[in-house]
Parts: sequence; structure tokens; C-alpha cells
Amino acid sequence: MIKTLRSFISHISILKFSLSFLILGTLLYCSEKTNEKLEKSPDLVLDDYSKSLSEIKKDGKLSVITIYNSTSYFLYRGKPMGFEYELVKKLADHLDLELDIKVAEDIDHLFDMLNAGEGDLIAFGLSVTEDRKEIVNFTDYHYLTHQVLVQRRPEDWRRLPMYKIKRRTINDPIEMIGKTVHVRKNSSYFERLENLEDEIGGQIDIQLVPGNKTTEDIIKMVVNKEIDYTIADYNIAAINQTYNPILDIDTEISFSQRIAWAVRKNSPELLVAINSWLKTIKKKDFYYVVYNKYFKNKKSYRRRIKSKFYSKNEGKISQYDEIVKANVESLGWDWRLLSSQIFQESRFKPNENSWAGAGGLMQIMPATAKDLGISDITNPAQNIRGGTKYLEQLREKFTNVKDSIQKIKFTLAAYNCGLGHVRDAQRLAKAFDENPYEWDDNVEDYMLKLSSREFFSRPEVKYGFVRGREPFLYVKEIFLRYEHYQKLIPFETPATKVVSN
Repeated sequence: MIKTLRSFISHISILKFSLSFLILGTLLYCSEKTNEKLEKSPDLVLDDYSKSLSEIKKDGKLSVITIYNSTSYFLYRGKPMGFEYELVKKLADHLDLELDIKVAEDIDHLFDMLNAGEGDLIAFGLSVTEDRKEIVNFTDYHYLTHQVLVQRRPEDWRRLPMYKIKRRTINDPIEMIGKTVHVRKNSSYFERLENLEDEIGGQIDIQLVPGNKTTEDIIKMVVNKEIDYTIADYNIAAINQTYNPILDIDTEISFSQRIAWAVRKNSPELLVAINSWLKTIKKKDFYYVVYNKYFKNKKSYRRRIKSKFYSKNEGKISQYDEIVKANVESLGWDWRLLSSQIFQESRFKPNENSWAGAGGLMQIMPATAKDLGISDITNPAQNIRGGTKYLEQLREKFTNVKDSIQKIKFTLAAYNCGLGHVRDAQRLAKAFDENPYEWDDNVEDYMLKLSSREFFSRPEVKYGFVRGREPFLYVKEIFLRYEHYQKLIPFETPATKVVSN
């Protein structure tokens, strides 16, 4: 009996020791995994910065962080475009806010910028991951996708039957063992590859590329034979394959993943507002038309990517850039600002004519063209030279406006609706104790009022009724577009030679 009792106690002691060892091992494992998780997460610090939706509305501006690439945000023929851009513009309109786009130079810093208060929202196709959920709150997802291996087909793939192509490419994730795959570190692709190594029981040679390389940039490296393999979301890989048919994107390496936008952890009101808007807009055709435009319409994508006027190719706004640069020096403006005005006037169509008879790139009236010495209003060089000269003449009418930006806005307004109507708006502003030499929030307000009999019939008004909303929007839209041009098109020293007829 005593012997049995001693044996029982001995077993209990062994069990206690084993349990203690197991608990210790578990703690060490958890600690190791936690450290590993922290190491895999982006080098981010959660700042104390916060800004409520009511504070955003008080400022009147929604600041959005995005990436300059071929699907999210770019310029094509002078027009801002992109899946994220079009949607977030709708969101800003819905919230009755002005849209302010912030372009992140480096994808790795998207979350830093958000949590430091440089923007209110990341509008970019982010994969929803557990690591990222610790530092941001994701919106409801936009769409589902999955990750694929991006590789080249054989050079002679068009002459080969499919089974021979398959023999010379990777068709199963298990075949990635020992292969070199290039991705950004702080991306869901890097995280997926690390997990995949555990799943297939073998090591993948994961090589890192700089964070300022977009997924499209890395895919292009595959096409150009700089690297052999990368990973991409299927919808991005598919749209790139349309222009680069040598790409093989058939090897899936993940389950479906949610793609969403993100806000700060301390922005619950903004999150609710965005999710509510998303729920509504996803019921409308607009949302799916926009998605198809950037991820499904292969013909449109090929046309953009091949164009010299796709901003990521040559940094051009239009085919008239050199003419604009040659004429803008005397005006003293940034050539990109004048380009924005030309887009506003004619969408860069030299044969455009308005209902009032104005024509050419800068929509000059025939009588004005005659005074400016323009013999052919459809000739781009003559039209831009004449339009620039007319802008100079108008600018000289605003010598009392000391601020250079305000002077430009007065000049643009006068170009659109005539000097007389701008003078009327200035006199009204003065009559109501507002600043007649400040366009923003002063004269522009009275320009809007000039479409109302209560104001255009006042004694200060000499030129009568005008659709004040037209010059109001004209100035605003030119400057908003100019902001896009500044972000995406490099400033160059204006050309010194005069472009001939």
C-alpha cells in the first residue's frame, strides 16, 4: 500500500514538472511568435493624432492618401483618373467636402502618413490582414481577389501547345521551393510568401524590392527579364497581362482576400460614414462601371498604357506641352496651370467650337482673335500665343490685387465671363464691406450672386446679369486640376524657343 502511494506521488511530481515545462514552452513560443509578428509588421508607430468627422467637416476638406499607379490614381490626356480617385471623389461630394489628394511616394509609408495625420483616409487597394488590423481600421471591402504568381511564359510560347508551356512554368506553389521571388517587404505578398513556406515545407528565396516600386513596376521587371517571379493580386495581374501577354498568372497561391480602404483606429465616425456610403453606392451601376473601367476593360487599358499622354510614361499632359512652355514665360505662370486652363476650355481639341462662336484650344472669340493677330484660330501655336497674350492684358487690369495667386484667379474669371462682370462683383463686395481684391471667399461669393435679380439690379452693377456659377466653377476646377498636375507631372524649365506656326 505504502509502495503504491509512493509510486502515485512520484507520478504526480512528474506530471507537475511536465505541465510546468509545457506552460513554459507555450509562453516562450507565444513570445517568439509575437516578436516574429512585430518584426513582420511595418515599422509603424501609432501616433496620438486624432480628427473626428465633425472636425473634418469643419475644415471642409477630406484628405485622402493614395498611390500613383495605373489603376488607383493617374493622369490620362490631362484628366485625373483611377478607380480610387473616381470613388473617393464621389465620397467627398457625398460628405459635402473638398477632396485633397495626398500621394505617398513610398507604399511602405501609407500607414505612417495616416496615423501621423497627413490624411484622413487611405484610398488604395489594401489586403485586409491581421497585422494591419492592429494599426488601422479597414472599411467594408470593395472586392475579393486572390494572389497569383506572376512569371514569364517561354519566348516561343505562341508556337507551343499548352502542355509544353506548362512544363516550362511553375504550376503549383510546391514548385516555388528554392525559387527567387521579388516583393516589397511591407506588403501582403511578403506575408503570404512567409506563410506559404510553412505550408509547403520548403524555403522560397524571398528578395525585397524598394517600397516605392508599385506592383505594376515589379510586374514590368518580370516582363523585362530583370527578375523571374513576383506576386500580385489577380485583378492587377490580369489587367497588366492584357498589355504583356507573355505573362503567366494562372498559379494561385492564396485563398480569396478582401481588398479595402483604411482609416485611423480612432476615427469611428468616419468609418461608419464611409461604410454607409459604400453600402449605398454598391447598389448603383456607377460603382461597377468604374470597377470595369479600370480592371475589366482591357482595350481601354492597352490604349492608356501605350499613350504618350499617360502620365506614368513620359510625364506629358498633352501634345501641346512644348507650345505651352514656349508661351508661358511672359505670363509668369507655371506651364501646368496654363495647361489646366486649356483643358478646361477645349479638352485639348484644337477644332473645338462653342455655341457662342469661340474656337480653338483656348476658345478665343473671333473679334478677340482679330485684335490679337490670330489668322487661324484652329492653329495650336497661334491660338495659345494669342490666348496667353490676352491673359497678360487682363492681368494688367488687376494691379490693385497684390497676392499673386489671387491675381491669377481674377484673371481667369475675367477670361471666362468678361472683365465687366468681374468689376461688378468687386463693386458688390466693396458695398457689402468685403475685400474687393480677394477672390477667395469674397469676390467669388458676389460673382455667384450676380445671377440673382436682387443683386444684378443694384446700382453698383453696370453689366447686369451673368451666370456667376460658370466663372466660379471655372476658376475652382482649373486650380483643382492644377493640383493634380503638380502632384503627377514634373515641373520643367519652360522652353526658350518660340514654336513656329
